[in-house]
Amino acid sequence: MKRTTISLPADIALALTREAKRRRVSVSEVARVALARDLGVGHEDSPRRLPIASLGRSGHRTTARNMEPLLEQEWHDVSGDR
Repeated sequence: MKRTTISLPADIALALTREAKRRRVSVSEVARVALARDLGVGHEDSPRRLPIASLGRSGHRTTARNMEPLLEQEWHDVSGDR
């Protein structure tokens, strides 16, 4: 195991300490579990969740083909050039 030092805001450090006491484990253990869960490591049996995996799924099959008119319309809507 590799030792690492991190700096935490006071509120997170307090929450970490409280959670360790509640679980009756070390602060390091709580931090390891939280980091592993957030980074998607240590659970090879379940795939890592990728928050951008569905990015671009508009539900329309012609989005890429119609990109120029769509961008032009968005530009006009945002800039007020209607």
